[in-house]
Amino acid sequence: MLAFDDLGIRFGGNQAVQGVTGSIRPGVITAIIGPNGAGKSTFFNLLSGFYKPTSGKITFEGQDITKLPTHEVVALGVARTFQTTTIYKELSVLENAVLGHRVRTTSGLWDALLGTGRERREGRASEAAAMEALRRVGLETQAHTLAGSLTQEAQKRVSIALALATNPKVLLLDEPAAGINPEETVGLTRTIRELAAGGLTVVLIEHKMSMIMTLADHIMVLHHGQKIAEGTPQQVSRDPAVVEAYLGGHAAPHVREELKADLLGSAEVEGQHA
Repeated sequence: MLAFDDLGIRFGGNQAVQGVTGSIRPGVITAIIGPNGAGKSTFFNLLSGFYKPTSGKITFEGQDITKLPTHEVVALGVARTFQTTTIYKELSVLENAVLGHRVRTTSGLWDALLGTGRERREGRASEAAAMEALRRVGLETQAHTLAGSLTQEAQKRVSIALALATNPKVLLLDEPAAGINPEETVGLTRTIRELAAGGLTVVLIEHKMSMIMTLADHIMVLHHGQKIAEGTPQQVSRDPAVVEAYLGGHAAPHVREELKADLLGSAEVEGQHA
């Protein structure tokens, strides 16, 4: 569905992403993990068109999108959120989501100034699509609330709704659970799982390993901008290269086991090595 071949980008003398090859399978939840500075967000920026690679190729449903501008990538069906919540806090929750659907409209400035029939039709369609996006993230009852007055967790849901309103086929989520508490993380995990069950292909970056191990179908691990492992959560959690990437080659055995327990999300294993 979304494929990348020998993908790389260099910033001056820094090779932020290098030689990453692979694909995102439709209908599954894929997680991109790795230590801080591994190149995860840069990789997302490449896939979504915010950065242009200095090497390699990206295709979406067989079409080369390597050099397409971001709005064209979105129009094809690839949407993303960011680490820092990027919403319009002075607008209502509904107005934020409406902005997402505007990528699907054709009316312009003159339509808005003249109040044309096309503008009115597309305005109604955008509001309907926005309300559906809010329903999918559990915010339909807060549609007319100012986005800036919501909790951090709810604001993250607004940013997801804005992306959903673009009618994507692939949704890229950059650390959706950052800054929210464990109970909120469970709720957000449930929402993401429901989105995938509805047919959406989800790719996420996340540092909360217990969330990743219970949510992801497939994991790709980046380190120093390169792919060092991929597979199921169970396969990745037992990969020595992954443990070394997170802790270094000289980590004590019991520390390595604690990491493995965290990766597997197993309270029983964690208790054995506490």
